[in-house]
Amino acid sequence: MSLVRRMLNSGLATWVIILLLWQLLAMNSNPDFFPGPLSTLRGMVELSQDGSLFRYIGISMLRVLKGWVLGSVLAVPIGLLMGRSSILRVLMEPFLHFIRFIPPLAFITLFLLWFGIGETSKMVLIMYATLFTVILNTMTGVLSVEEDKLRSARCMGASERQIMQYVIIPATIPYIFTGIRLAMSSSFMAIIGAEMVAANEGIGFMIWSSRLYFKTDWIFVGLFCLGIMGFVTDRLLIWLGNLTLSRYGITRAAFRGKLK
Repeated sequence: MSLVRRMLNSGLATWVIILLLWQLLAMNSNPDFFPGPLSTLRGMVELSQDGSLFRYIGISMLRVLKGWVLGSVLAVPIGLLMGRSSILRVLMEPFLHFIRFIPPLAFITLFLLWFGIGETSKMVLIMYATLFTVILNTMTGVLSVEEDKLRSARCMGASERQIMQYVIIPATIPYIFTGIRLAMSSSFMAIIGAEMVAANEGIGFMIWSSRLYFKTDWIFVGLFCLGIMGFVTDRLLIWLGNLTLSRYGITRAAFRGKLK
């Protein structure tokens, strides 16, 4: 039972079940349309021989990180200000809730016209995908701070700057952390769309160009790489949050439970 419990807690059992189901489905399908795990592994080896797979992973990852970091850095102050200023919130919130429902992929053509086909358009697209998720989570965190804490700080002579620094921001950090984690997945969706339309390198380009050669296994390799990239990035983010922000409750918010 202890071995089974360890496999369940580590997630290994889930992967074994998924791979078995995947292989069973592939055995009853045309490999040209639905390759199995072994065919996907062979495709991964094939793409790795000249180093192109690792180059594409690095390029896509760098694009995501640049846009995600810049978008988060821009979004957090905006969310804090909107949470603290009712006037700013009344003015900006309707537009925020309007534009956040327009997916990033809808702006690809415009961003290409405005910023060119280089890296700038891709970075701006990822920033757009990141911005609204982080703003809304940050604003929600500010609005959730108990009024009693604010009144107590004012009674002790704290200025508005001190209230923001020592009361509001610490209480909002779990919300900010959740926002930037959610924004990471949006960033990956945005960059794949951008690389499919206007790029000659990256995982999105690899997936899109694979259709020309009818290499379905390469498409599955790209999907698998995206999942691994997102998973590793999310785990690293959680690890950094646990390492540096555990006093703000990040550990309790981020880690999953385990079977006992």
